[in-house]
Amino acid sequence: MPLTFAGIGEEAIIKKVGGTPEVKKHLENLGFVVGGTVKVITTMGGNIIVKVKEARVAISREMAQKILV
Repeated sequence: MPLTFAGIGEEAIIKKVGGTPEVKKHLENLGFVVGGTVKVITTMGGNIIVKVKEARVAISREMAQKILV
């Protein structure tokens, strides 16, 4: 399921990162790698704040749709 369907406070394992090669590379640089864990902190104004690799990152809903957990 896409990361956007994960509930607040839910921790999930990343199964796949989709999108164009540029988008995939950008997400990998932020720490979204297959097998890694991601935790949804909150949603604000269409953006999703997640904890990945001990850092909090805000990503757009469109980007979150490309991350499958």
